[in-house]
Amino acid sequence: MKIAERVARLGTETAFAVSAEAAAFAAQGNKVYPFHLGDLNLKTPANVMAAGIKAMQDGRTNYCANAGVPQLREILADDVSATRSAPYAMENVAIQPGGKPTISKFFLTLMNPGDEVLYPNPGYPIYESQIEFHGGKAVPYGYIEGKNNFDIDTDMLESQITPRTRLLVLNDLQNPTGAECSQAELEKIAELVLKYDLLVLCDEAYFDMRYEGTSKSLVSLPGMAERCVILYTFSKKFVMTGWRLGATIGPKEIIDVIIKLNVNEESCSNHFVQYAAIEGLTGNQTETRQVLKTLKARRDLTVDLLNVIEGVNCIRPNATFYLWPNVTGAMQKTGLTNYDDFRRTVLQETGVSFCTRLHFGRPLEGEDNCYIRMAYSGINPPEINEGLGKLKAFIEG
Repeated sequence: MKIAERVARLGTETAFAVSAEAAAFAAQGNKVYPFHLGDLNLKTPANVMAAGIKAMQDGRTNYCANAGVPQLREILADDVSATRSAPYAMENVAIQPGGKPTISKFFLTLMNPGDEVLYPNPGYPIYESQIEFHGGKAVPYGYIEGKNNFDIDTDMLESQITPRTRLLVLNDLQNPTGAECSQAELEKIAELVLKYDLLVLCDEAYFDMRYEGTSKSLVSLPGMAERCVILYTFSKKFVMTGWRLGATIGPKEIIDVIIKLNVNEESCSNHFVQYAAIEGLTGNQTETRQVLKTLKARRDLTVDLLNVIEGVNCIRPNATFYLWPNVTGAMQKTGLTNYDDFRRTVLQETGVSFCTRLHFGRPLEGEDNCYIRMAYSGINPPEINEGLGKLKAFIEG
């Protein structure tokens, strides 16, 4: 059987391989501390679940509009307009079966073969995969570690722009680093977008997953709403990762094409789940707020415990549920200077499972620090304490 050539350009989320290794280790009777996969071990708010069940009982189990249930589109447009200070209406919203479809549909709509696309590295690996799968050239830009945040290397970003550069992927409130753009960064990016006539995918999956401060969006800056497509997901805020519901939000001429792609690819998003989302946006927010309180407590505990391990330095991000600790000293101390050797040895010796820099893109030229990604969304405080205590003992010998 001859598989299509484009498939060779298709990547994957290698974090799932880490999960498989951890599961195999656990199957041998060992305890695993799962810091590796960014899923939530919390329940979807009860009122959201009840709304989904009621919708099923009311017969919302058939096809619905390709663009999504009109009521949800209107409510979401109003919500995003208020939180991003941008003028969106129902016609600017296309409901999707999750956040991820926005990535591929953005490239299908706007990228021609050979176009260059700037994407964050370290970053969500599906960006690079989808760019290359659809015939584009993926061009990375990096981050600089500061005292309290990872900042986009805007000098590097601009240096990578050529006459073939057409698109930019911006994942503010970022997976895996937890980084968020300052106002100055957003203004610089907006300047570059206008200067070089770029269109932007604003991946805002973690826009509402924050513990201090207020999230900002590139679309709120002058001239940006006309050039940006927002990736929105219900997965994180409402603990709906397995429900598979999100949205693409942007200029009408782009959304019209994406709705046509909906028709071709999945017909429509799940009907009854959209009524659960309506309840999430408009109903009682008590349990939704509690999710943030729970995650904030886990964040603080995890950061505090990491920062007392010799050779580890961890920034405390204001958003997401990811940490990107610098483990350069710890790896040197253990003599395990290869990422995979370090990760696998820690798993075997302590049961602590995590991803490394290698799972979020090929290291860039000149990188001399080592990082791992730890997610605290799927592990409870007693296990955080116990697991990181074992990690400390292992590293400090």
